[in-house]
Amino acid sequence: MTSPVRPESAPLATDTPAPAIPSSSPISRAIRTRNEKGQAALIPYICAGFPDRDASLRLLVAAADAGADVLELGIPFSDPLADGPTIQRATFQALEAGMSVKGALEILREFRALRDTPVVLFTYLNPVHHFGIDRFVREAAEAGAHGLLLTDLPAGADAELEGAAARGGLDLIRLLAPTTAPERIAEVARGGGGFLYYISRTGVTGARTELREALGREIEAIRARVSLPVGVGFGISSPEQAAAVGAVADGVVVGSALVDAVAEGGVEAGARFLAGLREAMDGAASSAV
Repeated sequence: MTSPVRPESAPLATDTPAPAIPSSSPISRAIRTRNEKGQAALIPYICAGFPDRDASLRLLVAAADAGADVLELGIPFSDPLADGPTIQRATFQALEAGMSVKGALEILREFRALRDTPVVLFTYLNPVHHFGIDRFVREAAEAGAHGLLLTDLPAGADAELEGAAARGGLDLIRLLAPTTAPERIAEVARGGGGFLYYISRTGVTGARTELREALGREIEAIRARVSLPVGVGFGISSPEQAAAVGAVADGVVVGSALVDAVAEGGVEAGARFLAGLREAMDGAASSAV
């Protein structure tokens, strides 16, 4: 996933007023509540229907119990261009087993009866348009969603969908990349809510063994322009990486590494992996006090 190139050395002007955080956003509140403890929020991605329908519901519950502050529930799509091989495999397996938009919303509805952790629906434009924009927003909100992340929806590209999300009370989670032009940052944030998802590198999703040294500087540059919490994802694969990112960001988003853990050891392995991330993140925060 790419955006207009921004050289890392380019200065960011700070004269643009930062947009206010919507006080009614359960997503922002959950992240800020964790931040007030000196800790970063944990935001795991879970693919609806992977490894099967019931297991994905159990994984949502297990993730909430392991200390996740916000959950991303992926709605499978047949052409997931922004995702790497790990999430693509999970997506295709879920689709082959019959998972759909309706099925994902049913999982969310069942989860909402069990836990109150805020949920962001993660998908692409095509499934939403095919389902019907107004119908999707209405049923997503009724099922208990608080936010919507569409990987192929640039800010301002679909006024109808953006208006429907706003009317339906769903935060549009906007994406920023290392290549996002500085003058676009405040504009992107102004059209979003919940948190800003900062992609730690260009390309597609997938676990990595190293994080870029410039990450901390880039997050500070974003904070100079916006007031929304900043969550960082793409490539975080270990407790050590989660702790390092959590030291500079408001939230840590983990997807492919969790999918790998579940693929290898089931829901229980996924829960242990998330508990390990939470422990490392909190331990790093405590030692920094």
